[in-house]
Amino acid sequence: MNRFINYSINLILILSLGLVLTSCVTTTRLPVESISPWEEIELANDDNPLDIAFVDENHGFLVGANRLILETNDGGLTWQERSLEIPSEENFRLISIDFKGDEGWIVGQPSLVMHSEDAGKNWTRLSLGNQLPGDPYLITTLDKDSAELATTAGAVYRTNDAGQNWEGRVAEASGGVRDLRRREDGTYVSVSSLGNFFVTLDSGDQAWESHQRASSKRVQTLGFKPDGQLWMLSRGAEIRLNDEPGDFESWTKPIVPLVNGYNYMDMAWDPNGGIWAGGGNGTLLVSKDDGKTWKKDPIGYATPTNFIRILFLENWQSNSPKGFALGERGHVLRWIGYT
Repeated sequence: MNRFINYSINLILILSLGLVLTSCVTTTRLPVESISPWEEIELANDDNPLDIAFVDENHGFLVGANRLILETNDGGLTWQERSLEIPSEENFRLISIDFKGDEGWIVGQPSLVMHSEDAGKNWTRLSLGNQLPGDPYLITTLDKDSAELATTAGAVYRTNDAGQNWEGRVAEASGGVRDLRRREDGTYVSVSSLGNFFVTLDSGDQAWESHQRASSKRVQTLGFKPDGQLWMLSRGAEIRLNDEPGDFESWTKPIVPLVNGYNYMDMAWDPNGGIWAGGGNGTLLVSKDDGKTWKKDPIGYATPTNFIRILFLENWQSNSPKGFALGERGHVLRWIGYT
């Protein structure tokens, strides 16, 4: 009798495990794409790149750790070191850069904001003092002398006088921030510092709205799909997609394309609709069927880095966005498309 009970319990456990495994797409091996739409570019500096922005078709800037700022005049194929007028004893992590025409902004940590009116030829450092809670995290250029700044405390401020004064957009900060993203229409999404919940801020709202994570696993980051819905990356290399428009509590079953011990750090959609996921140890995966199947990218797979950010930048002069995959230790991939 006891044997029968033990057998029944084991059978139930096996069936339960099978149901869990069939609820997500998981594998320890993936095929490798025959060709790659990326090329690796060489940087003269091995500090971590964190953000890229372009003034026009060819002219752009890359910023990163240890005061890193590089400039390109050939669309991102080659980069030259630049310097900012910052005292040598001050070591900033330049985390965000943005341009709209000649109007440009850079923010860094701790507490750095710089403004340019001449396409980055000259930069003016602005004094924030104790004015804003948290450190600058994300800057968005809105118009002439106008920008929106979000901080690591979840505060959002706007200036209309080139940074001399900042007006709060939200009544209360959301708390510590692990990651924060903004859509062009002014909608934000932010992950809490512990990854145990996330918050959203609609373009016309003055208060953050809190949402529960999709599972017990902590959230790494969230972002916006091209249709404005959300995607979510969680611990355990899980990908989830928001599957009900406007309902941030409704998510697909977990997608786990590859189990290799590394989490995914960012996602992006390329100009052809392909979904890219980047992470540790050269993990750069692509899905061309809305996340049903995945392949490894051969260039990413051969690059000894952790991919921390994937960017496709809309180009105001052409219909073809520029794309970059940013990796640690100065590794950068540039999008060249499929030929």
